[in-house]
Amino acid sequence: VLLCATLFSFSSNRGGDSFEIVLNGKRVLQQFVYASKSVQTIQLVQSSDNDKLDIYYSHCGQVGKNRYVTIKNEKDQPIKVWKFEDAADKDGAMSLKLKDILSLRKNKTEKLNLFYSSSELPAGRTLATIAGDETGIARK
Repeated sequence: VLLCATLFSFSSNRGGDSFEIVLNGKRVLQQFVYASKSVQTIQLVQSSDNDKLDIYYSHCGQVGKNRYVTIKNEKDQPIKVWKFEDAADKDGAMSLKLKDILSLRKNKTEKLNLFYSSSELPAGRTLATIAGDETGIARK
């Protein structure tokens, strides 16, 4: 019994999926999926035409194959889909222009859902909800 208790006390949550959302080089959201957290809401406001949103998704430390990022409306209906080539390195950044995302809103208060899918995650996962137009640059 003592041996079992000792072995299980050192178990870790190695592996598991994680993702990170970065706006112009600054992390906006990082989440480890094994923790089963709810979908976070982030606020993204365009400050220039060159604003770039990078999404990194890791499947147990590996970049996925056949990756897609989809923007969905509040009714969870797809509005726009981007397909990304298989990554040649472990970085695997999926880069989008922020203006392309924000231009998909029908009105300034509409929320958008940022959705990811790949061969490893065919059912996909909503990564974050992008809040409607409010003041601020980027915050949770």
